[in-house]
Amino acid sequence: MPEIQPFRAIRYNPETAGDAAKLICPPYDVIAPSMQEELYGSSPYNAIRLELPMEADPYGAAAERLEEWLRSDVLVREEEPAIYPYSQTFTDLEGNTHTRCGFFAAMRLHEFAEKKVLPHERTLSGPKADRLNLFRKTRTNISSIFGLYADEEAVADRLVAGYAETREPLFDAVFQGVRNRLWRIVDPELVEGIQQALAQKSVYIADGHHRYETGLNYLRERAQANPEHTGNEPYNFILVYLNNIYDKGLVVFPIHRLVHSLENFDASRLRELLEEQFAVTDLDGRAELKAYLEAASSSYAYGVVTTDYVLGITLKGDPAELIDGAIAPALRRLGLVVLHEVVLARLLGIGQEAMAKQSNLVYVKDDGEVFDAVASGRVQAGFVVKPVTVQQVLAVSESGGVMPQKSTFFYPKIMTGLVFNPLD
Repeated sequence: MPEIQPFRAIRYNPETAGDAAKLICPPYDVIAPSMQEELYGSSPYNAIRLELPMEADPYGAAAERLEEWLRSDVLVREEEPAIYPYSQTFTDLEGNTHTRCGFFAAMRLHEFAEKKVLPHERTLSGPKADRLNLFRKTRTNISSIFGLYADEEAVADRLVAGYAETREPLFDAVFQGVRNRLWRIVDPELVEGIQQALAQKSVYIADGHHRYETGLNYLRERAQANPEHTGNEPYNFILVYLNNIYDKGLVVFPIHRLVHSLENFDASRLRELLEEQFAVTDLDGRAELKAYLEAASSSYAYGVVTTDYVLGITLKGDPAELIDGAIAPALRRLGLVVLHEVVLARLLGIGQEAMAKQSNLVYVKDDGEVFDAVASGRVQAGFVVKPVTVQQVLAVSESGGVMPQKSTFFYPKIMTGLVFNPLD
């Protein structure tokens, strides 16, 4: 694993900042304008005002606000470096309760070519430019990346859990049905034990690819401008939340596809084309489709929803015969790759650029939204998919490949506002 270190975090002062539940927010890339306004109204100190300000100059506003909150004691800088255990507890749609447990630390930045930190998604220039401006102005990691590691023995997990179970959390707040709790570990021996337990592990980026690459770009800028650069300055590190893939609370939800604005779309013709490559089963609504996908052992099983029909489809043959041989085996084993390459691109004619720009494709996380969008006429067809597994994410990362856009939704998102990481 890349070097991880305790860090002197900036945190909210509970005596001056107010209700903890009104201080945190999701990361910038999942905040719709309506939520942004709602969070602005929840508290004058909500982290949205640093993460995604509404002002004309958002980056300058974030920097001024950060300085002001530190001066006015709304935020405080920790005296000692620490690692911060963080748990999130939630109940899923089926009524099952999950608790995901990991910790925040400062992680040394490495180029992807070094194979110490591995991505699984492509990044876009716009979000990276946005985050780089925020880095430059605030000189602080406002939100964390989400990293995974594989430790079947769960050594670090036991150390972190043993600490948290015997102490009251520093922060305990519910946001959108998710309970967020934070602790602080300053004991050097315990910190060293966690570091040693993970020393030989790789980190796989689950969420925050744009922020990680922005961290690399910012490091290059700062190093070039610093004639006394040593490689140990805070800007050589990035704020990370680390979670073991063997944590029973780690959940990945699927992201479904909605097709819209295609010229000459014909649901009957689509069915005929699907029947050439897929075993097709007529289904009666959402419940039957859910049961179909849960029972399907194949990774290449999908739901198709139009105003004319609801189908369960499963690929008949070998996906290797339908997909470009240059695509890595780890990617060929992904159901989403077959869906994108065969159904969306070949049968419906949606190109890669249109997918990236969402000209004919949008994404939703709830299969109920698929049925609602089709019924309302907002879209022409919906494709319900099975979730990607964590093991598939790791396999793709290790192969050097990248998944199709919007392949994974690790739930819940890591909240912004629990800890901030100064880069000076």
